[in-house]
Amino acid sequence: MSTRTYLVVIEHGERNFSAYVPDLPGCVATGTTREQTVERMREAIALHIEGLRADGEPIPEPVTSAELVAA
Repeated sequence: MSTRTYLVVIEHGERNFSAYVPDLPGCVATGTTREQTVERMREAIALHIEGLRADGEPIPEPVTSAELVAA
């Protein structure tokens, strides 16, 4: 089993953080801190992939990337 590295988008809201994985639609997490959100996202990715495997669905390859652009 190979390890995949997925891009996680983290957004800071008024009262918490939220995160999602563009390559895994429906895979989301929230937390009160950035660190908590990242840890919960790690768990959410594992559960999401486990669910896909259980359903016999293919595991999407990570294809999304990001770039920080100064303006």
